[in-house]
Amino acid sequence: MVQESIIASFRAKLENDRSKSTSLATVETLLEVLDRSRATTVAEFQNELNQVVAALEKTDFSSTSIRSAADLFTRFTSLAPAALLDQEDFSQVLDLYRQRARSFIKNASGSRAKISHFARLFFNHHMNILTHSYSKVVLETILDAHRSGFNLHVWVTESQPDASGKLMLEELKREGVPTTLVLDSCVGYVMERINAVLVGAEGVMETGGIINKIGTVNVCVIAKSRNVPVYVCAEAIKFVREFPLSQADIPQEFKYRTSVIEKNNLELEHPDVDYTAPEFLTLIITDVGAMKPEAVGEELIKMYI
Repeated sequence: MVQESIIASFRAKLENDRSKSTSLATVETLLEVLDRSRATTVAEFQNELNQVVAALEKTDFSSTSIRSAADLFTRFTSLAPAALLDQEDFSQVLDLYRQRARSFIKNASGSRAKISHFARLFFNHHMNILTHSYSKVVLETILDAHRSGFNLHVWVTESQPDASGKLMLEELKREGVPTTLVLDSCVGYVMERINAVLVGAEGVMETGGIINKIGTVNVCVIAKSRNVPVYVCAEAIKFVREFPLSQADIPQEFKYRTSVIEKNNLELEHPDVDYTAPEFLTLIITDVGAMKPEAVGEELIKMYI
């Protein structure tokens, strides 16, 4: 029953605030688990978190984002001095975990503003930008540049099968950004007039590649063939300890939503995401700075040490 209320809270966070990312909702939900915890050992507390994370991954929200956020949250919050862990009163350890968790969430909440700041260096006036699907961090980055006076024209792919690009189009136009909707099959046709590609990511892999909405790899391959830079805007909380080298290496739970997997007939289904290798990406722009794709592995090591 407690777990059901936690999952309901997670869903409510995303449904009541459409601007909130799955990653941020995940760590906020795990803080609720931490606040309710009456664990008496590290192992018992870790088991509580693992059960909730497993339940979160069974929702139809991005398993990639949930796993990366949960892993980093657990790693960051569970760091405690050995002397404190040796004490019999585990409640003091939980108090430290709660303090660290709130610090982690505060930093994660400001990620998009930091990404927008770092991305500003790559904007120019009278710039044509192509973006794929709907990304909250890309949307905020473009809107911040527009409000700062940059004269931009954004080209948005329709992004079938759910046409999520139309939502991006509507939100950009609502804010007065000149925007054009592009058929997915038309990307090659328009690329010659594009100055930069800006995409989000459900997860940034240890390889420096990204998992993102199906069709992203097509856009990035075409961009490279035309020498158009590809900038990925992604929170560091989305860094994932996975090392795919091809589409076949993507974990099944990343490629399909739980409701689809449970049908047990994936041959009739299209994957929700694809993998774009690092050689097709120019820079990963995160809240800890802009980096070459090959630097992601080193950054992940720093996060987990």
